[in-house]
Amino acid sequence: MDVVQWARRLIDIPSVSGSEIAVAEYLAGRLSVEGFRVERQELGGGLANIFASAGGPPEVVLCSHLDTVSPFFPSREDGEILYGRGACDAKGAMAAMVNAGLELRANHFDRFAFLFVAGEETDSRGAKAAAAVNRGSRFLIIGEPTANKLAVAHKGILLLKVKTRGSAAHSAFPHLGDSAVNRLIDVLVSIREIRWESDPDLGESSVNIGRIEGGTGANVIAAEASARIMVRCAVPAARVLDRVLEAVGDRASCEILSKTDPFRFGVRPGYGTTVSPFGSDAPHLFGYGETFMLGPGNPEYAHTEAEKISKSDLFAAVDIYCRLVRELAA
Repeated sequence: MDVVQWARRLIDIPSVSGSEIAVAEYLAGRLSVEGFRVERQELGGGLANIFASAGGPPEVVLCSHLDTVSPFFPSREDGEILYGRGACDAKGAMAAMVNAGLELRANHFDRFAFLFVAGEETDSRGAKAAAAVNRGSRFLIIGEPTANKLAVAHKGILLLKVKTRGSAAHSAFPHLGDSAVNRLIDVLVSIREIRWESDPDLGESSVNIGRIEGGTGANVIAAEASARIMVRCAVPAARVLDRVLEAVGDRASCEILSKTDPFRFGVRPGYGTTVSPFGSDAPHLFGYGETFMLGPGNPEYAHTEAEKISKSDLFAAVDIYCRLVRELAA
């Protein structure tokens, strides 16, 4: 199969976070047939990572994630574009990595391995487990959509659950209750008004109020309300958290669900560079050596209903991965 066929096959196996075992098993089976030494790292809950060595010392590890956001939708293509969930985030990168690996082995180069991990879109569970296993590699290449450029850096993440409490009452008697929803709205307005710090490379931090919950019905004053917010951190996450806590004060509780600092990647001459506003598994994959991030696709199409990738990007990525692996292992 060429890289487009590989990408279509991977896209057409649903792997929304929490249900990515089928695509893991498919990759394990195909890579075994191709002569790779395949290991499964069980994560519990029906999830697993896949590590596949080409045979020699794995000086360079090519890594991407198995899961996608929801909802799943299958692949389709026209003359120039491949569509489907995961096309650019990140099954296109996986397909290009596999094709590059097959080409490298066909040319008698085997000092590399693949690492495909679960849970990147949620809690990086797979990456955290993979970091506990020392593979002896010197370099790690993470496949994320960077338009086939080496990422100089990406932002960190601060994921919070903000919760307010009030007291319930009949909505006809608002003076008898205390709306937790109203309290939450006030807190979220304050968070949105924060003037975030910026970084010369990464620009400003940014906040997204992703999910709001509260109350039991329109005729009941809400006793509890909560929101999940994500700040993309251009500066250390602890400094971002300080700004949030200052804005919230004692009006709500803030539970930290995930926190990573901005991450700086390796760069090399002869490659285009970019800065990524999104995060990746990189902060959790310590111990694999100097880390690079590069992959096909425009990240602006990731997580959208129009997710797509150009076929030319996929073919170019195969050549770039081959070149980068050889240079790093030289």
